[in-house]
Amino acid sequence: MNEPPRLRVNEIFLSIQGESARVGRPCVFVRLTGCRLRCTYCDTAYAFDEGDWMTLDEIIERVRACDCPLVEITGGEPLIQPNARPLMRRLCEEFETVLLETSGAESIAGVDPRVARIVDIKCPSSGESEQNDWHNIDLLTPNDELKFVVGDRADYDWAREIIRKYAMLERCPITISPVAARPGVAGQDPTQLAEWILEDRLNVRLGLQLHKILWPDATRGK
Repeated sequence: MNEPPRLRVNEIFLSIQGESARVGRPCVFVRLTGCRLRCTYCDTAYAFDEGDWMTLDEIIERVRACDCPLVEITGGEPLIQPNARPLMRRLCEEFETVLLETSGAESIAGVDPRVARIVDIKCPSSGESEQNDWHNIDLLTPNDELKFVVGDRADYDWAREIIRKYAMLERCPITISPVAARPGVAGQDPTQLAEWILEDRLNVRLGLQLHKILWPDATRGK
């Protein structure tokens, strides 16, 4: 007998959507285990290796129990687990909106078109900008989003030129977020980032990680 498909899951929790175009809305997060990147500012390193194996049925039952129409699959990097795509297809059959948060280093090809894909573009200060899969740009639709996490002025200038080079503003909404300061990470002042965006008249959204403002001391599950 074939075993049912499984995924290694780090955590499933109900919180407030903090970073996407749906910021402020209640959202169920399904955080999958594993990521091959090691960004300098990563705040979810606990998801690299921690997690329990669950069947798709078990995951969906946990999501149902949260009684929320908005669901996000995140990580880690969810797309390194092959069964993430079947999970998203099943979630799309039952829930109003399904989001995918991905590092941009893995191909988004084959993700159910009903899923709103939030694709990171790694800036140089992340240490992982060479891992960006630029083929993803051609797969984006107006239902998707792009996100740049900026650690300094050089990152901002790089992001601005990448946005122009690939005509990204014609493809989907874009968010630029500052790296959050914490011990060992200098971070980027958000007011300064806002001023740069205004100076350039750059038609992007400034992202401020609402969940970290609401729960500044939470280390996971928020």
